[in-house]
Amino acid sequence: MAAVVEVRGLRKRYAGEVAPVRALRGVDLTVERGEFVAVMGPSGCGKSTLLNLIAGLDTPTDGEVVVAGESLAGKDESELARMRRAHVGFVFQFFNLLEGMTALENVALPAMLEGASRRQAETRGRDLLDLLGLAAKADELPDVLSGGQRQRLSIARALANRPTILLADEPTGALDSAGGEEVLELFRRLHRDGQTILLVTHDQRVAEAADRVEQMRDGRLVASAPPPQERAVLTWEA
Repeated sequence: MAAVVEVRGLRKRYAGEVAPVRALRGVDLTVERGEFVAVMGPSGCGKSTLLNLIAGLDTPTDGEVVVAGESLAGKDESELARMRRAHVGFVFQFFNLLEGMTALENVALPAMLEGASRRQAETRGRDLLDLLGLAAKADELPDVLSGGQRQRLSIARALANRPTILLADEPTGALDSAGGEEVLELFRRLHRDGQTILLVTHDQRVAEAADRVEQMRDGRLVASAPPPQERAVLTWEA
């Protein structure tokens, strides 16, 4: 398998009120094509920082990030934005949907920003909404959707440009148990269909959806866990 993400000697320091905060302390991580990897650890251990650096949303103090064979070192904001559009889908804990746009418009927008026509983007958007059980919600605004539906919508948006890797930051953190299980089953389904996924979480139940679990403590990856047992498949209602 080919590596989709390679992280080498990654360090990140932030200015603190008293002393610098060492968010990452030399992280090495490889995610192969088709893998579903979870990084698990307590709040404040550096998980979200790691994901933001991989997505090019922040820059490391030291070390290198390579996504789809492309080093992020030295890239300016426009080059990083192009890399994200080409290779990265990002799912946020609190959805980050555009509340004034319909579900279909939210999903179609990334494809339009990448150069697709409105017709092409909306066709892709409708296909994704159908895939994720949201076809009947295409013309609804996000604020009328349940938490689980809103997160499924954010995943549809992240898939709009057929990303090389799907990154997810605590994707069930804002959901109740039923909504969280819906989203986890969706990630399992996407993985079975070949999507490469890197997810960060503090929740053991969420991490067990992956086929590899990396444990993070104090800015370091400290252990790797074997694959979990298979779980039952859910069906969704729109």
